[in-house]
Amino acid sequence: MSRVRATFQAKFFLTALSAAVIALAVAGALFATTMRARTDAQIESALVSEARLAAELLSHGTALTNVSELDAEADRIGGVLGARVTFITADGRVVGDSAETLDAVAAMDNHAGRPEVVEARSAGLGRSRRYSDTLKTEMMYVAVPVNHPALAVVRVAFPLTDVHSQLRAVLATTLTALAFALAGAAGMAWFFSARIGRRVRLVADVAQRYRSGDLTPPGLGYGDDEIGTVARALDDSVQDVGRRLTEQARDRSRMEAILAGMVEGVIVVDAQGRLQLVNQAARQMLRVSDAAIGRPYVETIRLPAIAELVAATLAGGEPDPVQFSPPRDESRTIIVRAAGATVPGGPPQPTASDGGIGGPSSSSGGVAAALPAATSGTGFGAPPGTVFGAVLVLHDITDLRRADQIRRDFVANVSHELRTPLTAIRGYVEALADGDATYEEQQRFLDIIARHTQRMERLVKDLLRLARLDAGQETLDLTACDARSLADSVAADLEPTADARSQRVIVTVESGAENLRGDPAKLHDALRNLVANAITYAPEHTTITIDASVTDGSVAISVSDEGPGIPEDDLGRVFERFYRVDKSRARDPGGTGLGLAIVKHLVELHGGSVRAENGPTGGAKFTMTLPRV
Repeated sequence: MSRVRATFQAKFFLTALSAAVIALAVAGALFATTMRARTDAQIESALVSEARLAAELLSHGTALTNVSELDAEADRIGGVLGARVTFITADGRVVGDSAETLDAVAAMDNHAGRPEVVEARSAGLGRSRRYSDTLKTEMMYVAVPVNHPALAVVRVAFPLTDVHSQLRAVLATTLTALAFALAGAAGMAWFFSARIGRRVRLVADVAQRYRSGDLTPPGLGYGDDEIGTVARALDDSVQDVGRRLTEQARDRSRMEAILAGMVEGVIVVDAQGRLQLVNQAARQMLRVSDAAIGRPYVETIRLPAIAELVAATLAGGEPDPVQFSPPRDESRTIIVRAAGATVPGGPPQPTASDGGIGGPSSSSGGVAAALPAATSGTGFGAPPGTVFGAVLVLHDITDLRRADQIRRDFVANVSHELRTPLTAIRGYVEALADGDATYEEQQRFLDIIARHTQRMERLVKDLLRLARLDAGQETLDLTACDARSLADSVAADLEPTADARSQRVIVTVESGAENLRGDPAKLHDALRNLVANAITYAPEHTTITIDASVTDGSVAISVSDEGPGIPEDDLGRVFERFYRVDKSRARDPGGTGLGLAIVKHLVELHGGSVRAENGPTGGAKFTMTLPRV
């Protein structure tokens, strides 16, 4: 017992000490990093001010052009600023340097490719930090452009060697302070670990007495913290064991009734691999017509995935959930989780509460409570921890996977539709920002930006409307509508668009089809989307026909065009969001790809239907079927 006590107390002490060491180390590292960053920032700010001051002095001073005069001026300014000053011409030649002689200046490399010089000439200010091959030390450089007939850039540099020396001194002092703090933390950790260790030993002694069979309440004070809570919970658990054993028998019959009514499929297998229970949901998922209870499960359920899962569970393992498609139905997806049941007193079995697309956590751990009843007492009298069966819970996640795929496709499509206009807007904004465009080009750029902005606005409006339709927030103002007036107003609205493509819109209303019941505004939107779609995809110099007729007591409003039609494979998908037919069959419409989806929602909101088909002589035909008055 002394070895256990020492081990717990030592672990607690080492944990507390480790936490103190980590905290102090992080604090020291943050202090050193912050100190160095702040020092570098101060030096860089001073160099920027000095560089701009030197550029200002050169801009307003005498226009020096001689190399010797420029070098002398660099020496003078460098002496005033206390930093290295370098003059660089437009072609990158160095014509003055306060740290070099005139002969050395002439031999210096061309500086046109130095990072700070390139950045200064492009952005108005350049910064760089690197090792100087000339001065053999690490330097910080700041360069700015200068308004001078002979010079293009003035660069100011400062060595960082002295700064590093100062930082090392500060870090040494900081480490000394951290060492004293660590010593104090070690003392406090030892003090508290000793106190907590004594209380844990008291709880361990009581647990040992319970283990020997003495369940008399100890009547000791454990305190009010977490250790006391655990100790009191241990006492309550021991007293509650008897009551739970009595309730277990009643729960078995109740669990069997629950299994029969569960939506999830449940399969119970005993330690010998014999089927003990297959509820109705599992029979439907696996297409099992007659489960042979008491026979080996492999004779009825011939699925390798389930066989491997049961074998791993009966061996005492914790297998991961498995997904598979049932026999003769590859379109469905089922996820199965397994949990083993053990003789009371053994280690807890896995509940398989996570993994894959499955929605809520699996109930296999709870279902395992019914296993003793299902196995007719198998396992009683065996050593604690013995696995005497396995429970498999099956979830049909076909709809969840389909919904997840629809969500992924929707997000991808929205991202694609937004990326195209945003890329165009960004490109033309950058072109305008450059300032090189003529007035006519600027106007053209602004027109393009406005057009793409309107396209994004239409997309957002359509998405919001679809969201309202999906949420049932679109209300109907039902009244008697005139089909001819509805069609004529749509044709008038889209006449400019059709004229631009030399197209005609013809309205034909059959006798008896004039009156229908619906929301005029929403029906106008639906019909307008169909006609706009026809104008977009039909060739120029063609005719779009709006035809209203009576069909089986309803009004059928059709929109036909003389375009290339819709491929057979695409007819069933044209009303999906963002779905478009083969791009080789139509020009780029620049639309949102949501018009037909909105049409479908609006028509169904009226209790009608919409379909797409190809005309007998070619062209696409969309038909809305709506109730009559």
